[in-house]
Amino acid sequence: MTEATIPLVDSHRALSLFGARDQHVRTIREALGVSITHRDGEIRVTGEESAVARAREALSQLSTQLDASGVITSDQVSDVLGLITGKITTPTAGAIDIQAARRISPRTNGQARYIQSIREHDITFAIGPAGTGKTYLAVAVAVEALKHHQIRKIVLVRPAVEAGESLGFLPGDLHAKINPYLRPLLDALREMIDYDLMKRYMEQDVIEVVPLAYMRGRTLNESFIILDEAQNTTTAQMKMFLTRMGQGSKIVISGDTTQIDLPRASASGLIDAVSRLRDIAGINIIQLSKTDIVRHRLVQEIVRAYEDDGRGPVKRAR
Repeated sequence: MTEATIPLVDSHRALSLFGARDQHVRTIREALGVSITHRDGEIRVTGEESAVARAREALSQLSTQLDASGVITSDQVSDVLGLITGKITTPTAGAIDIQAARRISPRTNGQARYIQSIREHDITFAIGPAGTGKTYLAVAVAVEALKHHQIRKIVLVRPAVEAGESLGFLPGDLHAKINPYLRPLLDALREMIDYDLMKRYMEQDVIEVVPLAYMRGRTLNESFIILDEAQNTTTAQMKMFLTRMGQGSKIVISGDTTQIDLPRASASGLIDAVSRLRDIAGINIIQLSKTDIVRHRLVQEIVRAYEDDGRGPVKRAR
């Protein structure tokens, strides 16, 4: 038998990691055949050497995800265990119907849960690293909803952090000013909608792509609203955005909490909102991880390298 200890000074952190009524740690115990206890600021793992090593890796990955989103879900625990044990189940969410001859299907369990969450909840928060499909899949579900007349309008929103939300100092007209910040959203749209149709939709305001600053004072009914790069909103901006929601609308908020470009004195509105709103019915939080990265294989290795440098999540990108 082998015993390993993991320092964990904060008792509140232990509660989040173990889950309500120890449900998360019980899942790990049953899956790996180990004993896990928390006492005197330490987690103690006892069992066969290989099982203890796997349990430590699982707790380490979950701890990293807890740092990123402030919450751990049962699905996250299952995904981490599936990755460690090699018992990964097949995604179950249905394909996204965007065109007559084209559908988009989830490629990981995390992506399947994300799509399902968007379909089943009025507000979905998606937190995860680059390349996990946070923006792309949200836009795809929005296009599907528009195609099937479930909504009347798609609104794509991004904060323009580098311009300090004061776009007037930049050269050019409004389109030239905001285009660099909205380009990822436009690129996703152009992969899913014929160019002429997208142009017509934008002229008719069926599809609207706007910087966050231009959302103030609006109420959006029967709309699918996506806020991208939400880690770069302030708490006040996030509150303003969330309260734009009208009747029959759906909101998706995505971001990477390891890439915050706000001034150091400003707290991230995404992190604050997840903490405040996670227990409200109708709001769901999806945590994507490096296992959900579907870009070039090196992206997953890059994310892992930055996670494994011993410093934990990087809170500010400089």
